[in-house]
Amino acid sequence: MEISNGILLDSGTNELEIIEFEVGHSRFGINVIKVKEIILPIPVTFIPHSHPYIEGIIQLRGEVLPVVDLKKVLQLGNSATTENEKYIVTEFNQQKVVFHVHNVSQIHRISWGQIEKPSDMYSGDTTQIIGVIKQNDHMILMLDFERIITEINPETGINKNTIKKLGTRERSSKKVVVAEDSALLRKLIYDTLFEAGYENVEFFENGKDAYNYLEAIVSDGKSIEEEVQLVITDIEMPQMDGHHLTKKIKEDNQLSKLPVIIFSSLITESLRHKGEIVGADDQVSKPEIMELILKMDKYIL
Repeated sequence: MEISNGILLDSGTNELEIIEFEVGHSRFGINVIKVKEIILPIPVTFIPHSHPYIEGIIQLRGEVLPVVDLKKVLQLGNSATTENEKYIVTEFNQQKVVFHVHNVSQIHRISWGQIEKPSDMYSGDTTQIIGVIKQNDHMILMLDFERIITEINPETGINKNTIKKLGTRERSSKKVVVAEDSALLRKLIYDTLFEAGYENVEFFENGKDAYNYLEAIVSDGKSIEEEVQLVITDIEMPQMDGHHLTKKIKEDNQLSKLPVIIFSSLITESLRHKGEIVGADDQVSKPEIMELILKMDKYIL
C-alpha cells in the first residue's frame, strides 16, 4: 500500500491526514506525510547487541532499513501477535525507519485544532505521546516518532556540541520566538541557541500560542520589528501547525516582515514546496542545527 504523503492537502489549511494503527489494545496515529508505504511483514535479520527496540533489519527495494518494534517501545510486552500485523515504512529526519504494528485500520483527515495536548498528570517528561484525538467511541494517541528514534540513537538528534566551533558570540539583543511542541526538543533547541549566543528566546508549545503572542505585541501598539526579530517553527503541532502559523504571519500586514524559518523533520525535496507556498523565508531539516544557526545569522544580523 503506497501512501501519497498528504501532498494533495492544501498548504496552510491547518489540516492533516493521519493513519490510525493498533498496538496491543490501544490505537495510535502517525501523520501520513511521514509514511512512504505500508507492507506486510517480511523476514527480519537479527542484529546482535542492537538496541532493545530494534527487531533487526530488512532489505526493501535494495535499501537496508531498521525495524522498530512499537510493542517494545510502548512497553506492551505481553501483547499477542495478530494475523493483521503490518510494517509502516517511514521517512523523516533525513532517514527511513520501519515500524512494526499490530494492525493498520484507516486514514482520517482532521484539523490540528482537534488534537489536544496530553495532560502532564498522565504524560510526564518521558512520554512518547504528543497529542490526543477524540473519536466517537475511542481515542487516538499521536506518537512522538522523532523522540523514539532519538532514544534509540541519540546521534540522530540535535547535537549542541557542533555549535562550539563557532566560538564566543553575542546575540542576546535579538529576540527569537520558537514554536515547538516537543518538550525534549524545546530543551535541546534552547541549549543550542544559548550556546550560539541567542539568549533571548521565547518558546511556545504550538503555533496558536505563538501567533497570539505576536498579535498581542502589535495590539499593544508596539513595533513587531523592534520586539521580535525572527520566528522558528516546527510543522507538526497541536492546535495550529507550522505551515498555518507561517501563512497567518505572512498574511498579516503588521507581522509579514518577520522572517520565518521552518525547522522540521518533514523538510524533504518532495515537501519543501509546502513551506514555500505559505511564504516561509527558509526551511531547515532537523536535526541540522548548525544550518539553522547560520540561517538565523543571515536573517537577523
